[in-house]
Amino acid sequence: MEATSPAADSRGNGAAAPRRPFRRYFRETGWRHIVGVVMLLFSAFPLVYVLSASVAPGGTLLSTNGLFSEVSFQNYIDLFSNPIRPYAAWYVNTLVIGLSAALGSVFLCALAAYSFSRMRFRGRRGGLLTLLLVQMFPQLLAVVAIFLLLSSIGDIFPALGLNSQLGLIMIYLGGALGANTFLMYGFFNTVPSEIDEAAKIDGAGHARIFFTIILRLVAPILAVIGLLAFIGITGDFLIASTVLIDPDKQTLAVGLYQYVSTDAKEWGVFAAGAVLAAIVPVVLFLSLQRFIVGGLTAGSGK
Repeated sequence: MEATSPAADSRGNGAAAPRRPFRRYFRETGWRHIVGVVMLLFSAFPLVYVLSASVAPGGTLLSTNGLFSEVSFQNYIDLFSNPIRPYAAWYVNTLVIGLSAALGSVFLCALAAYSFSRMRFRGRRGGLLTLLLVQMFPQLLAVVAIFLLLSSIGDIFPALGLNSQLGLIMIYLGGALGANTFLMYGFFNTVPSEIDEAAKIDGAGHARIFFTIILRLVAPILAVIGLLAFIGITGDFLIASTVLIDPDKQTLAVGLYQYVSTDAKEWGVFAAGAVLAAIVPVVLFLSLQRFIVGGLTAGSGK
């Protein structure tokens, strides 16, 4: 009869490894699970509460204390049936302004970051510091200046003045250049310059290198900047409420505020609008998720 070695017996038919004592397990791993569950509940409760408020028939926050005790879609019907508050127009305006400003911001920031990363010119370091220092001032300080500027421009070019969506897009494009350019600049520095030199030997210029090579290599940071810009623009209330006046031209952040700014507060309809407004950012986040981790971490050491 063939004998089996102790090592083989321990690997195949041996007893299972002894379990760790509970105190050791809790000290090494268990406490992390508890923290994770607590943070998950803390983060998910507001979302569940808003979703419950959107389907509560009462229309008040007090009626939603019992989560999903009553379910009705009347709030969603009222949201789209109000002619004075055109929710569908707000949704379209938000998508148009958000996507246009986000794509434009990504393109302009990529051009600026490529110039600062690959070209050497006088004022390069001062320009980088200026872009970073400008972002230290809060956005609230620029509201009066923006209002006066658009009011003056509107007398000459009404398409870029007050109550103009194009003017609002231009404001968002200028406001996003600072921090986004600096973040993208750090990512561009991680791309080896030998790639540019090899392309130049083959006769490629800066434009061809930028559009055909660099943009493909920095796709993660482009996705991150675009996503952050879109979320920030769609959630902006201060500048959008200052520039846009007509209800048909307003965005979701400005339009939904009307449901809770009057004496007859319609919290249920407001919650229904907030739930629908969150669909597009969630879809974009899930679709760009594979780029987000690499885009946020790469270039951080530069």
